[in-house]
Parts: sequence; C-alpha cells; structure tokens
Amino acid sequence: MTSSAARTALDLTADLPVAGLEDCYRDLHRHPELSLREHRTAGKLAEQLRKAGYETAEGVGGTGVVGVLRNGDGPTVLLRADMDALPVAEETGLPYASEVPGVMHACGHDLHVAWLAGAAGALAAGRDAWSGTLLMVGQPAEETGQGAQAMVTDGLYERFPRPDVLLGQHAAPGPAGLYAHSPGLILSASTDVDIVVHGQGGHGSRPESTVDPVVTAAYLVTRLQTVVSREVAPRDSAVLTVGRIEAGTRHNVIPSEARIALNLRTQSMAVRDRMIAAIRRIAAGECLAAGCPREPEVIVGADFPATVNDAGTDRRVAAVHGEVFGTGAVFDPGPAMGSEDFPHLAPDGVPYAYWFVTSTPADVWEAAPGADLMEKFTAVPSNHSPRFAPDTSTLVPGVRTLVSGALAHLAVA
Repeated sequence: MTSSAARTALDLTADLPVAGLEDCYRDLHRHPELSLREHRTAGKLAEQLRKAGYETAEGVGGTGVVGVLRNGDGPTVLLRADMDALPVAEETGLPYASEVPGVMHACGHDLHVAWLAGAAGALAAGRDAWSGTLLMVGQPAEETGQGAQAMVTDGLYERFPRPDVLLGQHAAPGPAGLYAHSPGLILSASTDVDIVVHGQGGHGSRPESTVDPVVTAAYLVTRLQTVVSREVAPRDSAVLTVGRIEAGTRHNVIPSEARIALNLRTQSMAVRDRMIAAIRRIAAGECLAAGCPREPEVIVGADFPATVNDAGTDRRVAAVHGEVFGTGAVFDPGPAMGSEDFPHLAPDGVPYAYWFVTSTPADVWEAAPGADLMEKFTAVPSNHSPRFAPDTSTLVPGVRTLVSGALAHLAVA
C-alpha cells in the first residue's frame, strides 16, 4: 500500500514545469560562481522562492539564501541545496557549458539548486495537502567547508524557524534512476594538513652548501604513503592524498623551503588523530635525517565533519522514495570517503538525512568499460571531473525526492 506522503508527492510533482527546470539548470551551469561569490546564483534562487510565495532573505552567512513558508501547525522541515562551483576548466562539450574561464559546476550544485527551486514551487502550489513549515536553504561555500557554519554563525536559527529535521541530497555518478541511502555513517570526515619543510637555499651548482628541501619533500611524499598502509588497521577506512607540492622559483636555485598539502579522509576521530600524529613524526624524522636547520611546520587546517544520518529519519525517507520510485531504485552503498559540511547546519540533537541521486546519462553509462556496476562506476566521470555532466532527465526525479522526503515529515492530509 502506498503511503499518503508518496501519493501526495506524486500528485504535487505530476505537472512540474520541465522546460522551466531545464532552463534554470542550464542557466546556472553556464554561470558558475566560486565559494562565497555565489551572488548571481543566490539571486536566481531567491527570485524563484519569492515567486513561489516564500518569505525570502539573502546574504545569510555571506551569500546564503533562506526561504520560509509557514502553512499551519506541524513540523519544520529544512531542505538544503549547496550553490558553489569549482576552479575546474570544463571539458564536457555541452551546448550550455560554463562561460566562466576556469570555473565549472563540476560537482552538480547547479542541479541541486534547480531541484530545490522545483521542490519549493511544487510544495507551495500544493500547500492544501500538507501543514507545517518549510525552510529552504541555499547554502554557499560547501566546497571549502565554510558555508554551513557561516550561515549558523550569522543567526540562521535565531532569525528563522528552528527545524525539526534536515534533508539534503547530492548528485553522484551511477546509472540515472537510483537513490543511495545509508542509515548511519554515509560520508567521511575530511582534514587538510600543510607541511612546511625548511631547508637552506643556494646555487644549483653547489648543492653541498645547501640543505635541499625539495629532496626532503620528495622523501616525505613517498614515506607518507605508509601512514594508511602500515599505521591504520585494515578494518578502518582511511585515505591520505598529497594534493599539492610547491617549491622553488628557478631551474638553478635550490630553495629555502618546500610546501606539501595533504588531505585526510577518516571515519573516526581516533584514526584521524593517529594519522596526524604519524604525519608529525614522519615529517620531523625526515627533516632531521636531511639536516634541516629547523623542524618542519605541520599545520592542521580546514575540517569537514563525518556525515552520520539519523537512522530512523533516513529509513523513513528511503521508504517513501521506494514507494515513489520502486523498491529496486533504493539501495544502501555503505559509507563513502567523500565529505560534506551539511552536518554543520544541524542544531544539536536535530536529526537529518542525506542521500545520493545517481545522474550519469544512459549512453555514457552503457559505453563505460566494465562488466558490473562497480567497474563502470569507476570508469564514468565523477564529481570534480572536468567531464562531469549530470543527465537532465534527473531534474524531475530530484524534485520528487525532496518533495516526498519533506512530505514524509510534514502533516499530510
């Protein structure tokens, strides 16, 4: 038997303005904006919310947007979309490709904004079928981990209703038409670490008079690969990535310092702390062995929390998604190593659910090499790829996931 939430969601999304959703998405894709610079994107979302009848505020936490629709007694449900793009040069060849050099929506946040605008419109138009309060949040700067906290610090829950539940979703690679739920840990914590190696610079013709930080950094990069393989238990998932190494100015100049930028992905604070301790020890040891004049600097930087769904909330949303799309469309992939700042939006003790909407076009998926789903999954363009291009056929389903998730918590007639 189909629940009233599922039936109502299907009714409210039966006549979505598909052409308008596509125009909105393509416009956003053409005009990507980097973190905390999402002025045009925020304006477009705010315009859609006002048109649908929401009390709308802009500039929350910098460039954040909040829309409120009060519709009688009932829970307050927050729906969130992140808005920022990435410093990636687009290689999709799409007719609506980015017009901003070196910047693209390589993570699907343009799709997220279009989904949120569509859901806001559908729920407002069908307000006779439910009661409660909707809080629509267009969040800036997810990619840098700044936006959610900035909105909270700017008084998100003092200026607007405090939610009883938070819901969020993300475009992901995979054959379009699947909805990934995990009732618990779904995304890992992320930690940036910078290492500064101090050497003694000099002329390239006289290396014996220097302490070369480039050579020391090279040893460090190699040695750091043993942190996960030799210091983290096989039962604990962890990733250490060297994302950047910088040193020097000229071919024949041995520099005075080298900088290494690391990113850690962990699923527990204990593993994170163990990895940071290992990084400090290895950096100090390599610099001592090289005769560096100073100890290295190890700086722990930006942090993303682990995203841990409230099990009951996630199961509730997954159940209604199964009713709307078919039980075979909903699956549990287990936790991923990606990270999100969405949990920063959740006040203490308030439950949330976060899920994925697969979005790889059918022709791209079919052409990908591999005999099974996981082999193909690793072969298709992923988030942050210059070739990441979600299928526009996911526009309507992505609206339905948000609408049905909200209705699973609102009072439905």
